[in-house]
Amino acid sequence: MKNATLGTLTVSRIGLGAMTMAGTYLTGGGLDDDESVRTLHRAFDLGVTHVDTAEIYGPFHSEEIVGRAIAGRRDDVVVATKFGLVSHAGGGPGVADSSPVNIRAAVEGSLKRLGTDRIDLYYQHRVDPGTPIEDTVGALAELVAEGKVLHIGLSEASPDTIRRAHAVHPVAALQTEYSLWTRDPEAELLPLLRERGIGFVPYSPLGHGFLTGALRTPDDIPDDDWRKTNPRFVGEAFVQNLRIVDEVAAVAAEAGATTAQIALAWLLAQGDDIAPIPGTRRVARVEENTAADAVVLTADQLARLDALTPATGERHDEANMAAIDR
Repeated sequence: MKNATLGTLTVSRIGLGAMTMAGTYLTGGGLDDDESVRTLHRAFDLGVTHVDTAEIYGPFHSEEIVGRAIAGRRDDVVVATKFGLVSHAGGGPGVADSSPVNIRAAVEGSLKRLGTDRIDLYYQHRVDPGTPIEDTVGALAELVAEGKVLHIGLSEASPDTIRRAHAVHPVAALQTEYSLWTRDPEAELLPLLRERGIGFVPYSPLGHGFLTGALRTPDDIPDDDWRKTNPRFVGEAFVQNLRIVDEVAAVAAEAGATTAQIALAWLLAQGDDIAPIPGTRRVARVEENTAADAVVLTADQLARLDALTPATGERHDEANMAAIDR
């Protein structure tokens, strides 16, 4: 597995997102914690050194699974987790709180669940409009000084927030949605990150599963799966977005790869400061995803994929878009 650089942090260029291990997506069967641990172990065996989780996943359950999986292998793994969407002062899950007091409570809980004495990469999950980013990053800098956190990151932060945060303490990575399905970061975010030496971690690099080619109609999604209300997965938008996966599938047929592997290979071709974290809880899927490391796209194939227009529809519903710092 080749590596990518996030600030001064080196990670495998394909990581593993552990959100689905807490039950976010419902296609492909129910949860099986033992299989999730086996999936993590298989990823490590295949050269994955970068695992991403968050306290809100479950909440807390995903971190507990990651903690089980890294026991005895801690020094071989870069562990990333996130705070800020659980209020530990009584607000509960889903409440944005990046106050210094809440960060202190959050980090202690994450360290315990992960069974470790340090977090390699600690992200603010969403920007908290009620706490100045300078105060949040100042609290994180204290954790770095204490050795509880080694590197800090931001998720779904605007260019202005990134500049202000980076001025207080170096930001190692930004995590934001990016794929052939979502090209928004290319205009302003990627140039800013490269100017500041900040790495980029694309989440949902497979378009919430759409770019795998497994979803051909809205009926392929269970009724209680959150994608049923995502604007890109409903009605005419779903039909229009099939054009993207159909072109990816055509390139995949030429390259002797799967559509998921082509979508990941395209991301990897965007730079060695980009480290996507495809999420899965299945051993077979982690084997498929990590094999994208060996896929090399031709100049013509890259040009065809580059020419694809992004997906039709907002990438989240109205409430979730409102929570994103823009």
